[in-house]
Amino acid sequence: MHRVQLDQFEGPLDLLLFFIRRDEIDVHDIPIARIADEYLEAVRVLEHVDLDAAADFIYTAALLIQIKARMLMPRPELDDEGEPIDPRKELVERLIEYVRYKEAAGAMAGRFEARQRLRTRGQAADERDRLAPPADVTYRATVFDLVKALGSALDRAAAQAEVVRHQVEREAFALDVQRAWLLERLRAGGASFQALVARRSKPFVIVTFLAVLDLAQRQAIRLVFGLDAEDFAVELAQGAASADDLDAEPLTAAA
Repeated sequence: MHRVQLDQFEGPLDLLLFFIRRDEIDVHDIPIARIADEYLEAVRVLEHVDLDAAADFIYTAALLIQIKARMLMPRPELDDEGEPIDPRKELVERLIEYVRYKEAAGAMAGRFEARQRLRTRGQAADERDRLAPPADVTYRATVFDLVKALGSALDRAAAQAEVVRHQVEREAFALDVQRAWLLERLRAGGASFQALVARRSKPFVIVTFLAVLDLAQRQAIRLVFGLDAEDFAVELAQGAASADDLDAEPLTAAA
């Protein structure tokens, strides 16, 4: 079992790098057919969350499909010198350049954090540093580690809806209401995400997932991986604020 702290949401190239690093693939020899299928499956799940950057993910998915189609052509494209053109070349160059910028940004962020810990002579410590609870993090995960759990929950919700034969009214859920419900539910004890949304509708699953991400960023809850590949546990963080207190606080990303 590993405690999880969410990073800020990454972009479409990060999702592609996630698959490449997970399978230890040579970036110069990407199996486009398999990666494209996995990428599309993840994007279908992310579309349900209605992320602001969904268009960027769809564009990258379309690019992968285009590359896949070019690689399936019976005759490869040739350059001016008659040599075959690898359709993956442009994508590989973009990935390598992106990794360089990301590593440089990470190094600069590390230097900034180190500089923040230095204090000039005579400067008093920030009161917030003294009162802030210590972070209990032993494992970091990205939001992509949660995609499988969300996709599984949506599939179960869809299967449940198929057996309904009577007319039902459309459900509407608000993020602040669902966040308050989740905090109240967790005060009775932690639970797995699949258990929290079991036999619920797709709108309930999606808004609950967004509430989980929101509360995790606010460090009001902890996520625990290790149940299985398509689930994770949710538990209340020590000293978690009430829903009203959270509404009064500005949202800040977890460190």
